[in-house]
Amino acid sequence: MELTRHWRLHNQRYSLVGEQCDRCGARLFPPRDVCPECAEPAQELFTFSGRGQVYSYSTVYSAPEGYQEYAPYSVALVQLEEGPMVTAQLTDLGDDKPEIGMPVEMVTRRLRADGDQGVIVYGYKFRKHVKDII
Repeated sequence: MELTRHWRLHNQRYSLVGEQCDRCGARLFPPRDVCPECAEPAQELFTFSGRGQVYSYSTVYSAPEGYQEYAPYSVALVQLEEGPMVTAQLTDLGDDKPEIGMPVEMVTRRLRADGDQGVIVYGYKFRKHVKDII
């Protein structure tokens, strides 16, 4: 993995930092130079809550190189509370099966070891939302 790319994507991978359009207020993830809603520059940083729900999902049985140890695993299209949809692996499900509409929250987890040196790459995944304990 390129070190410069790692640091450039740091906020996006670990904190779900995207952008908010100054003109129309659209919230964008991942960050883009131009708002897809109104075609104006979108440069104001916005940190997403990390909460959302499963919009759709699929189970991967034949994993690509670097992800074989996780197979089978579920990948979901998650609709964030603030609007954007992100694709991510579901984690910490135990015996539970993913469900459309299931509330989820973002967590940081190991994604893979990169290269012969075994550099560990972390990023976001989603787990079933754990209710706040009062």
